[in-house]
Amino acid sequence: MTARHAIFALIPALMAAPVAAQSDSEVTEFTLDNGMQVLVREDHRAPVVVSQIWYRVGSSYEGRGNTGLSHLFEHMMFKGTEEYAEGEFSEIISREGGRLNAFTGRDFSAYFEIMAADRLPIALELEADRMANLQIDSEALSTEREVVLEERRLRTEDRPEGRFGERYAAIANPGTGYAHPIIGWADDVAGLTVDDLEGWYQQWYTPSNATLVVAGDVEPEAVYALAREYFGGIPARDVPVVHDPENLDPPGERRLIYRDEQARVPQLRMGYEVPSFATADAARDPYALLMLATILDGGDGARLAETLVRGSGVAAAAGAGYNPMVRLDGEFSLFGVPADGDVDAVEEALREEIGRLQRQTVSEEELERARSQLLADHLFELDSVFYQAMQLGMLETTGAGWETLGAFEENVRALTAEDLQAAAQRYLRPEMLTVGIMQPVDQGDEA
Repeated sequence: MTARHAIFALIPALMAAPVAAQSDSEVTEFTLDNGMQVLVREDHRAPVVVSQIWYRVGSSYEGRGNTGLSHLFEHMMFKGTEEYAEGEFSEIISREGGRLNAFTGRDFSAYFEIMAADRLPIALELEADRMANLQIDSEALSTEREVVLEERRLRTEDRPEGRFGERYAAIANPGTGYAHPIIGWADDVAGLTVDDLEGWYQQWYTPSNATLVVAGDVEPEAVYALAREYFGGIPARDVPVVHDPENLDPPGERRLIYRDEQARVPQLRMGYEVPSFATADAARDPYALLMLATILDGGDGARLAETLVRGSGVAAAAGAGYNPMVRLDGEFSLFGVPADGDVDAVEEALREEIGRLQRQTVSEEELERARSQLLADHLFELDSVFYQAMQLGMLETTGAGWETLGAFEENVRALTAEDLQAAAQRYLRPEMLTVGIMQPVDQGDEA
């Protein structure tokens, strides 16, 4: 398919100097009159630009009956407008040497282009056009619904780990939007209509619910002028107020035993409900939880590999993780695969490692090793222009605020061994725990 119009030969003339800009040493923030937020991260090492537009809506905004709507709508955003027919958006970006894609999470829907820096106006004009003028019809919906249902079959329904993961999430997040899968339940997806999609578009795809993040070889004032030219004329609409149910505090220990005919080895998953950047009462706590996860699973020298895999040999594999960039409370997770099928022994060993973090402060040597690793990983990731934009967009749409990125290193360096022990005692408690076990059917029958 070819472009209908040659729209992007020139960069539009820059407009007057922006007002109300907020800036730290590396990020500049603007807000358009219609409420759209613009974040610019300069990185002049190469003549490239990453443009991402983030909408504050994802699967956690859905309820039973319309689960999967955010993800299905993401597919529909490539179906064309009055100006650009289906497929034309992608063809234009490709012809200009760029790449594009989109992704949906529990808390956001995001669309991006990676291009030569002087092609930024192309991306912004196309994104603005589909923000305001998307066309949704039943034929396109029917096609994309089948694509999504097939995607769901491949990723979840045909895989033991996928089936286990959906059941675990439903137990671990009762009553919240994190309980259902991002891709949605199959019966909900099958029942979504054009009216559902048009309603979603009108509710959430408005400038006042969007953040444009541009990172790369750009000047902030030039990006602001382009954003105002292409997005500034789109009227703002009110965004619905979201009322998230609160879990019982504490919710109590929950336990799932799932037997799967296709599972070949048992698997254990444990998760403590913990605060995120957005929900933490104490700003230092998410950083302490990140450090605890690194102490447990920060490479071959970390505790789980040292004690459970190479030490006692009770586990063939074990790990830990924590993502603080979520809108609601998050999860401090542990997993283990028993070496000899004894999943109870792995669970006992993981609980012992949590108890050890609560009883004893970590040594200075271990603390410094984990700190160095966490900061090294963070700085290495920031080497990517795409990752810089991702971090800003995700932090902003989950409520943590883009400024969190600049404060990361300082907060990690400030942590003490006592901070880590206090966080372990405060949050890694049995009444905040969900335990999920997937077993092969024959082993489950024997149990």
